[in-house]
Amino acid sequence: MRLAFFVWEYPPVIVGGLGTYATYMTRKFVELGHDVCVFSLNSGDLPTREIIKGVEVHRPLIANASKVFPILSPDLGSWGENIRFFSDFFTYNVLSASKLANYLVRKEGCEFDVVGYHDWLNSIAGIVVKEELQVPTVFHAHSTEWGRTGNGSQIIKNLEREAAMTSDGIMTVSHAMKSDLARHGWPEDRIYVVWNGVDPGKYDPEKVSMEDVVALRDRYGLQENEHMLLFVGRLTWVKGVRNLIQAMPHVLRDHPNTKLVILGKGEQQWDITDLASRLNIADKMYYRFEFVPEDERILHYAAADMCVFPSIYEPFGIVSLEAMSMEKPLVVGAKGLVGFREQVIPSGPDQCGMHVDANSPIDIAWGINQVLSNPERAREWGRNGRKRVLKYFTWEEAARHTIGCYEAVRERGGYDRG
Repeated sequence: MRLAFFVWEYPPVIVGGLGTYATYMTRKFVELGHDVCVFSLNSGDLPTREIIKGVEVHRPLIANASKVFPILSPDLGSWGENIRFFSDFFTYNVLSASKLANYLVRKEGCEFDVVGYHDWLNSIAGIVVKEELQVPTVFHAHSTEWGRTGNGSQIIKNLEREAAMTSDGIMTVSHAMKSDLARHGWPEDRIYVVWNGVDPGKYDPEKVSMEDVVALRDRYGLQENEHMLLFVGRLTWVKGVRNLIQAMPHVLRDHPNTKLVILGKGEQQWDITDLASRLNIADKMYYRFEFVPEDERILHYAAADMCVFPSIYEPFGIVSLEAMSMEKPLVVGAKGLVGFREQVIPSGPDQCGMHVDANSPIDIAWGINQVLSNPERAREWGRNGRKRVLKYFTWEEAARHTIGCYEAVRERGGYDRG
């Protein structure tokens, strides 16, 4: 098949999980014999058209229209400094959709079997392309505005809903997310679930030097007999990091030789340092308030004794797969809309971690203490995690499943929109 992919972030610009997803998936599509065109944001200094590892990448140059939108919509006037972000997003979407329809299809004669577009940041492009070309479209819903914020922007919620209603298929990342979308009135019969993946060849504990592991632990002042807990992710309320900090005194009461390393950045970073100081546990905390490159993340996973991801809202969560692939036992949030519970087995012979209520610091601490109380059992859980990744959560498995869903959408054709 020939596929078009609208995704906001793409190498060399990656700021989160969606960029990682898009990178691996599009390259796997090419390996499986499909042609892929990606349309992504141009920061101003990137080529407008190039080939990256077999993927054709388009990045139209955009212009700043931020002074226009508040005039057109009072709602947008309330966005304040974020109006430039909206301007960039809108302009990128329209120019990219126009380039696909007018240049690639009508001028160059390209034909596309399916167009995939991701989250609200690419919704306008998908809606425009569907109207212009009547090609089968799939809206990838990795998260929602109501889930990320509790309420949020009505403009974003409107875009998400219109993208879902006008697409021929909706793809999401977990069964928990599918149920939530259906509860909000999205057409359940057009929702497909495809789990994300990880590269177990790259996230392989056997490929990490023990000398590098020791050096990293030394950098954090960790003694040989001390436990290293690791959190990786955006420092925002949905990730539950503040509740993790509140759990630490209960962990330290049972396991005083424990320290927590936090990698990530976000609006809560100063809040959590202040909280740790007020709880008198600042000496048990280490922070890297930045987006840590992949090779460094892999080293941190290797150095950790366990990973803790107490998300309150997490449609999927690739960090858990990274940790599992590195044979680390996990404590994950599993109450509410959290895809971790579909990845992490909490009991039985295949157990690879613990499920907790991420809203409860006491429950988070209980899960951590369960792992720390039996190191040999924890190592077995880590080995089980990698086995599970190899069976269910590789990028090749995710790509094959996605292609299967695209083929189903194409064969099904458009639906009667009335």
